[in-house]
Amino acid sequence: METRPYVAWDLMNRFMVDAFKGYGVPEEDAKICADVLLESDRRGIESHGCNRFKPIYLDRIKNGTLLPVTKMDIVKDTPTTVVMDANNGMGMVASYHMMEMLIEKAAKYGMAGGAIYNSTHYGIAGYWTTMAEKAGMIGISGTNARPSVAPTWGVEPMMGTNPFTFTIPTDEEFPFNFDCATSIVQNGKIEYYERIGHEVPAGLVVTKEGGTMTDSGQILKDMRAGKCALLSIGGLGEATGGFKGYGFTTIVEILSAALAGGPFMKALSGKADDGSNQFYRLGHFFFVINPEFFMGLDTFKKTAGDICRGLRASEKAPGAERIYTAGEKEWDAWQERKDKGVPISDSVQKEIIGIRDELGLDYHFDFEK
Repeated sequence: METRPYVAWDLMNRFMVDAFKGYGVPEEDAKICADVLLESDRRGIESHGCNRFKPIYLDRIKNGTLLPVTKMDIVKDTPTTVVMDANNGMGMVASYHMMEMLIEKAAKYGMAGGAIYNSTHYGIAGYWTTMAEKAGMIGISGTNARPSVAPTWGVEPMMGTNPFTFTIPTDEEFPFNFDCATSIVQNGKIEYYERIGHEVPAGLVVTKEGGTMTDSGQILKDMRAGKCALLSIGGLGEATGGFKGYGFTTIVEILSAALAGGPFMKALSGKADDGSNQFYRLGHFFFVINPEFFMGLDTFKKTAGDICRGLRASEKAPGAERIYTAGEKEWDAWQERKDKGVPISDSVQKEIIGIRDELGLDYHFDFEK
């Protein structure tokens, strides 16, 4: 039972746009950024929504590791590819314009791919792949991130949580949307656990001594200091397939950096050798595939839908109520929240009030009663 207060979507959107503008983000860019963050909450992915508005975006603008005005330079442009330098601006803005270009190219040539370097956090990867899906195409994207994940048999944080994301059109109300990190848990989820006072389940983090830890606040501190690391999907060692997740994490790291010739691994820490803040300089990659250039969109959507329906109709484990396909839970979350608004925790309420008062914005929220 949800006990947190809800804020109407349009009210939260207007507030976030005005707050971004107050921090120097141009209005049209602010609209893109606000929509990306709120889309995360619409899908129930709270680790990347309003919870990250202040610490990942506004605070980084304030400390100089994220530029509010995004200068996008097209370094290379061919009929089917694009390489972009985001110049340490808003990763969400650069990604939006990249996807617009790739969708246009794929509509003409069937496939397109792009890479961005010198970028910053680009929100949920599923936002970009869904842009392709809404155009009747398949979207694929990934991004590297500050190092927090250890390689199999290692204990040192070397790579980011590195999501590898696909959105695939179906003939159902919702697409097949597979959007997740290649680590067992991502930094944003641990940050969310800390906010709500929950421990991290054992076995998701490895310490320098090879053990595990569960204190979410301590994990965040120790990870920043290089004293612990997240584990790739499959967990510790090879017996449960940790090497498979490690492989996927590495693939995303390579594609995010190498396609554009950008930095990677420890160079993405956001810290200089003397400990001072510096730009993160992240890399993202994007691919768009147009089913019309194969056997047609309708055929593709019907087959994809049949596969998803077949999986959900298969025999359930004892005690299980339902089998899901990727994207279904996010669709259910939206059905639950679309008329209620976005639920806001106590800590985020305080951040919203602080931002409003700092910028002198004329907003009042029901949770202030």
